[in-house]
Amino acid sequence: LGFINYQIRLSLWDTQDPKKKEKYIDKPNLWNKAERQLREVLDEMKIDYIEGIGEAAYYGPKVDFLVKDALGREEQCGTVQLDFNLPERFDLNYVDKGGKEKRPVMIHWAPLGSMERFFSRLIEHYGGAFPVWLSPVQVKIIPISEKFMSYANFVRDELRKSSLRIEVDEKDETLQAKIRDAEIEKIPYMLVVGKKEKETKAVAVRPRSGQDLGMMKLEEFLERIKTDIENKK
Repeated sequence: LGFINYQIRLSLWDTQDPKKKEKYIDKPNLWNKAERQLREVLDEMKIDYIEGIGEAAYYGPKVDFLVKDALGREEQCGTVQLDFNLPERFDLNYVDKGGKEKRPVMIHWAPLGSMERFFSRLIEHYGGAFPVWLSPVQVKIIPISEKFMSYANFVRDELRKSSLRIEVDEKDETLQAKIRDAEIEKIPYMLVVGKKEKETKAVAVRPRSGQDLGMMKLEEFLERIKTDIENKK
């Protein structure tokens, strides 16, 4: 997803600060067991992490995935929380294959946190200019006039066979206005089609960077955009 400034934090309870200690469920043995097991998992997976004293939830320790937003502020994204306390408080049990009652362990897992907040981070992180693989609309086809609309639809249908997300600009506006709108929308690729393109079964390619890549056969453009997608560009 392009997040390079991130870290993993093992959030632990604080046994030294009396004020903070009051917010935790007072079961030292369960806390120690949960913290030990999370450390063992992180170490076994060879994941580098920091420890955050006093950052645990009231019922148990957790592993937080922290990222920095576009302004450099640190925010929690995903979290995995190990909870030995609530199953005991609610007297939860299950019967194992040997017929014995056992106490389960509860895992609170939120891989993205709030979906809305996660997408707002992505929009802010990329400034709306999503990489090709992630962009809701990957290609905008722009016919230079109404009479080339049928060819624009042909190009759309051909490229959609490769599962690309494509729109045709059908507005009755000038070519410059259509290009400007696509640039404002930050669509990765604009394909301009007119007489030359129709005659040669090609497209004129303009990435959102503004440069003109000239005419390409459909197969050539398809190879280019597939490479971008595979490389997460």
